[in-house]
Amino acid sequence: MRHRGPDDNGELADGPAHIGMTRLAIIDASSGGHQPMSNAASTVWIVYNGEMYSFAEEREALRARGETFVSGSDTEVVLRMYEVHGDDFLKRLRGMFALAIYDKRGGVGRERLLLARDQLGIKPLLYASVGSGWVFASEMKALLAGGLIPRRMDPIGLRQLLTFGSVYQPRTMVDGVKMLLPGHKLVLDHRGARDEVYWTPTVGRRADVAGADYEEQVEVLQAALADSVARHMVSDVPLGAFLSGGVDSSTLVALMARQAGRRVKTFSVGFEAEGRHIDESGEARAIAEQVGAEHTHVTVTGADVADQIHDIARGLDQPSVDGVNSYFVSKAAKLGMTVAISGTGGDELFAGYPWFRQMAFYEQQMQEAGPWSRTVEEGVAALATCSSLDSVMRGARRWRLAKWRERGFLFRYAACYGIFGELGALRLLAPDVRAAAQAGHSQARDIRHNDMLSGAGVVERVSALCIRGYTTNQLLRDIDAVSMAHSLEVRVPFLDVPMLDLALSLPPETKLGPVSGPEREGITYNDSGTKRILLDVNRRLLGRDLGAQPKRGFAMPFDEWLRGPLRPVLLETTSRPDFAGGLLDPLEVAAVRQSFLDGKSTWARPWLLMMLELWRQEVLN
Repeated sequence: MRHRGPDDNGELADGPAHIGMTRLAIIDASSGGHQPMSNAASTVWIVYNGEMYSFAEEREALRARGETFVSGSDTEVVLRMYEVHGDDFLKRLRGMFALAIYDKRGGVGRERLLLARDQLGIKPLLYASVGSGWVFASEMKALLAGGLIPRRMDPIGLRQLLTFGSVYQPRTMVDGVKMLLPGHKLVLDHRGARDEVYWTPTVGRRADVAGADYEEQVEVLQAALADSVARHMVSDVPLGAFLSGGVDSSTLVALMARQAGRRVKTFSVGFEAEGRHIDESGEARAIAEQVGAEHTHVTVTGADVADQIHDIARGLDQPSVDGVNSYFVSKAAKLGMTVAISGTGGDELFAGYPWFRQMAFYEQQMQEAGPWSRTVEEGVAALATCSSLDSVMRGARRWRLAKWRERGFLFRYAACYGIFGELGALRLLAPDVRAAAQAGHSQARDIRHNDMLSGAGVVERVSALCIRGYTTNQLLRDIDAVSMAHSLEVRVPFLDVPMLDLALSLPPETKLGPVSGPEREGITYNDSGTKRILLDVNRRLLGRDLGAQPKRGFAMPFDEWLRGPLRPVLLETTSRPDFAGGLLDPLEVAAVRQSFLDGKSTWARPWLLMMLELWRQEVLN
């Protein structure tokens, strides 16, 4: 894990515990921030990956209680908070983190290890039970390097990867290895292991904004964003931002420029002729010029991707359909900084994704149909997701059962975003693997534990499902892996707990306007009604009407690359006799590849299969 922490490293071997740390120095880069770090008595030790954005005020509160500090590090503040508040200190942490605290104050035989992860899953924490002990790390490569964990794919994790394009936590791609869920802690002591929740999202924590008039709500949001950005800019090393030219990143960069007192460094990705039709770098350059940023444009070609595709697969740490953009922009940004600000989270908090409109339209239809129709629909959907019917999905009647499953909120949401879906994953899995992989398992059942606001309105419910699902499992996990592969820390001001509390307290109509039908291609933000309040904040800051531009997520020319410079890699990986360790049906894999090469399908499915095999070569094996 040296790439995650090239500045320093340390180890502690003490009784039943052996803890190591590789450090990327950001706050107090001196030796005072060395880890593992202990209290004065050397009875409590901590390793801590991340940043605490409220450490200054927490340090002052602790000083008022008589606590003293020997460094300027936020790690020392976190350690003191644990000593003073016990496990309740987690509820006070505002930041992104994965941490381990070894506490031996109870004496021999009563030592205690606390593992904890931030509320929104920005930083990763993997763990596994091995014999009578436990191992944990920030990356799968570190766990596998220990030699204690069999290098064996988890068939359920594989099925989820095929279904959604990423593995849904707490599962991972390796059998026996779990990812600690966001807002969770794992306590290991003489009584055993306990996985406990310390935080969950709640609607209406900011009651003061719910009843305010709209203009006041816009002002409150702008002030909250300015506060979050200011906190995320605290750094003792060079800092900049990713800038796509869209609403989210341009809002943050405009706020950064106001607060920096200097030119902000920004980075964007663009393409040559093969991707000119989706290149947004011109918009990014225009925003950068307006706010006076020092902008760097990174041109990525298919040859670049082909040349580095093995490094990308290794950097991702687990296979994914995403991450290439973040890999290249992080590589370029690292040449001029150690910390980068990202706009990830704006779509999740302010209803920017198409599935917000889709689910709102579905709910509108259900209300018009009447309460009995809803009861019947949800009942049929609940029956169709029973595990006892998985075997039916593997049989001849799977198509009819799939139609039944299309009823119900969770299935409709799960179907909004996927790669192969549950039926495609079922076909791809080798027949002798299907039972172990729970083939035929409903997509809705895969995401049930993400439905943290099931009793809330549709906008808030979709926000929670999205944040715990697509955002945590794909966006945040991939961004952390590929940025840290280049020793770059990425911070996400939108995904700050106070920001989430505010977004979940705003009336839904401030985020999503009236819905008259599903989202269509080329619709503008203004016409779709999405991100309404965030667009108004952006207009205040930049004087531009970004809402008049067509909605489009960031895209890369994968179709052109896979049919051009990456074609040899695609053919080699997906034609291997041992592809995916024999867990997939080679005839189905060949059919996916040929359908793409014949121009009958797009890039996502062959790309995912290629990355799965590259990951198997570069990480698992």
